[in-house]
Amino acid sequence: MANQRLLPIKNGYNFRDLGGYPTADGHKTKWRRLIRAGSLARLDQNDLTILDNIPVSLDIDLRAPDEVKKDPDQIPSQAKYHHLPVFEADETDASHSDEEIAAQMQQPGNGYRHMTDVYQRMITAPSAKKAYQKLFSLLLKNEHGALLFHCTAGKDRTGMAAYLILSALGVEQKIIMEDYLLTNTVTQNFRNHWLQNMRNHGASEELVTNRAALASVAPDYLNTAIKNIIQTYGNVNQYLNNYLDITPAEIKDLRKLYLD
Repeated sequence: MANQRLLPIKNGYNFRDLGGYPTADGHKTKWRRLIRAGSLARLDQNDLTILDNIPVSLDIDLRAPDEVKKDPDQIPSQAKYHHLPVFEADETDASHSDEEIAAQMQQPGNGYRHMTDVYQRMITAPSAKKAYQKLFSLLLKNEHGALLFHCTAGKDRTGMAAYLILSALGVEQKIIMEDYLLTNTVTQNFRNHWLQNMRNHGASEELVTNRAALASVAPDYLNTAIKNIIQTYGNVNQYLNNYLDITPAEIKDLRKLYLD
């Protein structure tokens, strides 16, 4: 399993190692140091053994309190758990039922608009700022093993965290976007089956389209956040420095910890 991007987790989705990504100055991100993932709630012992063998030393849960209460993590045996809620409630809708979504997603474009709003909130909400600041604090303290960070689907709150971390490490923006969009590839079969099941149970095509927008990632979503970061701070480095209070010295320390 060494240097394997998609981890062979059977009872969870979107478990990916962020190793091997080149930086602008010629380094590469280390393997088995940064793991992004979806929910850990349904992992069995075989799945946990895979994470133990990496080993995962920190389990960072970005979900809202209600999500955690409903589906608590199965925590790898060597990992210390930290709950850092990006939102006080699940604004991404990843944990909401089809009935809850149907009540608000019958109008054309609702799903797309909702997701761009969420990405705007992830770079401005006080709860998100607190969560991502604490995440970076834990990254700086993690000298051994892998820091795993996750939400429910492992695509939005987790995707924003990956964007910020990889940006801090100096990975080129094009590669970061490719990693972000990889979610669509690795979850395609699951999403197709789920959306077809909605059709089979009589869902309108408008609802299916909106649900598809919520269940996937798109360049426009992440670019909404990036555009607003640039408009307000000039670039992502200034956002990290001036908004998240991560100093240039800490950026250097992060690169020593997570780059080859």
